[in-house]
Amino acid sequence: MLEELVKYDKELFLFLNNLGTSHWDGFWMFMTNKFSAIPLYVLLAFLVYRSYGLKRLGVVMVTIALLILVTDQCANLFKYGVQRLRPCHDMELSGLMRLVKKSCGGQFGYFSAHAANSFAVAFFFTALLKAKYRYIGVFLLLWALIVGYSRIYIGVHFPLDVLTGTLIGLFLSWLFYNLYLKALPVFKL
Repeated sequence: MLEELVKYDKELFLFLNNLGTSHWDGFWMFMTNKFSAIPLYVLLAFLVYRSYGLKRLGVVMVTIALLILVTDQCANLFKYGVQRLRPCHDMELSGLMRLVKKSCGGQFGYFSAHAANSFAVAFFFTALLKAKYRYIGVFLLLWALIVGYSRIYIGVHFPLDVLTGTLIGLFLSWLFYNLYLKALPVFKL
């Protein structure tokens, strides 16, 4: 059954990856670049400051930093524990896929830290700001989906890598949001 799942995952990867064209490569490379999200993070920090003040912004920033740290370390643990090759290192796919990046990255790719971090941040800020900004969840979900798909588009992750990253990001975000809520009385916020 696992072999069949991996087979379907590779087939779906090839389909999604080969939808790309050189005309769109720049957009997807921009979306996959972790630094392209800095303006979004600045905007989210501003919205938290405007809605809750400087002290709560400080607690949110520490919580987000810890959330991303834990998410990244979980991804590293899985990558080296599972040791699933990235598509661009899989010889079965050589010549069948598009590698948009100049380099493939590390040898292993299960699961996508980009997807996990994007969905973790999106879910956390949606939970935090949805009462004040009605459509923020839709916007952040769309952003996280685009980042997740960008990893398939550029050829460095399988769909299952992205799906697993999404689920782990959502779980860790839920966990850290609840820890954040428990920390508020401690800091008298």
